[in-house]
Amino acid sequence: MKVKAYGVETPEENLKPLNIERRQLTAKDVHIKIEYCGVCHSDIHTVRNDWGGSKYPVIPGHEIIGRVVEVGSDVKNFKPGQRVGVGCMVDSCGTCPSCQDDLEQFCEERMVGTYNGKDKHSGGHTYGGYSQDIVVDEHFVLNIPENIDPKGTAPLLCAGITTWSPLKHWNIKKGDKVGVIGLGGLGHMGIKFANALGAHVVMITRSESKSKDAKSLGAHEVLISTDKDEMKKHKNSFDFLLNTIPVKHDLNPYLSLLKRDKTICLVGAIEPLEPMHGGSVIAGRKRVSGSLIGGIKETQEMLDFCGEHNITCDVEMIDIQNINTAYDRVTSSDVKYRFVIDMESLN
Repeated sequence: MKVKAYGVETPEENLKPLNIERRQLTAKDVHIKIEYCGVCHSDIHTVRNDWGGSKYPVIPGHEIIGRVVEVGSDVKNFKPGQRVGVGCMVDSCGTCPSCQDDLEQFCEERMVGTYNGKDKHSGGHTYGGYSQDIVVDEHFVLNIPENIDPKGTAPLLCAGITTWSPLKHWNIKKGDKVGVIGLGGLGHMGIKFANALGAHVVMITRSESKSKDAKSLGAHEVLISTDKDEMKKHKNSFDFLLNTIPVKHDLNPYLSLLKRDKTICLVGAIEPLEPMHGGSVIAGRKRVSGSLIGGIKETQEMLDFCGEHNITCDVEMIDIQNINTAYDRVTSSDVKYRFVIDMESLN
């Protein structure tokens, strides 16, 4: 079926209206009418081919909220009218050790991204949520609690799970001292989740101007990383550091903040970092780790937790016609904290 969408045909152009083809429903598919779609910095990187390998046309969007239109004959868990979500992936091999452990994002045959992934149905590549409709295998469809705002829920499917997964993996609990480094789309969710899990949350930032916002989001303290005296006061005191900085930076000052045997986890910078001094991890048996989104089971657990605790992202709504301005604002860090597109504007 043909549907309206927004995307690009080359990396140099602005996003524009395009028509795309969605597959016919198979027995295991769910057909979703898209209501809202979040805007992730990964969308921009893919549109502009910043990471290389983008396949055109690119139709971005992997923070999708919508209603089920129809389901295939073998679908058991979803029904027409139900509010659902689709995150960063729409397929995986299903048989490798990672998939068997409900960690489809680490599929050894490579997960299929919601956009720009290898589409086994069409033989081409996948198209994302800047569109009217999407057809997805039921395994990769998520149930959205009806009590939480669907607009603020959309970015949970990327920014939310990206920060939730490491906090849960490293068993963050009541009384732990957790530092969230960087206050943006990821960082603001890291604060909310760490707070809700009972941790003592410290926002770590270079900018004093972010202190008020950080505390309103749930941070108990704010640590200015350029203040050497303050950094020294917090030395060897953190149980976990969630590093959301999205660009190349120096890890060494942050490693000094960790207690012995504790972990810093990178979720933002998909690029080379400044050189790390080996002594920073050897002296204290400290760990530098990374995390990529989360599996489907884990994402559903996060959504259920958000339903119980009424947690959503702080968002600014836009019409699809304003997407290019939104991209410029994302790249200049001028949004608190995520844009979400009202997809009704596409009609």
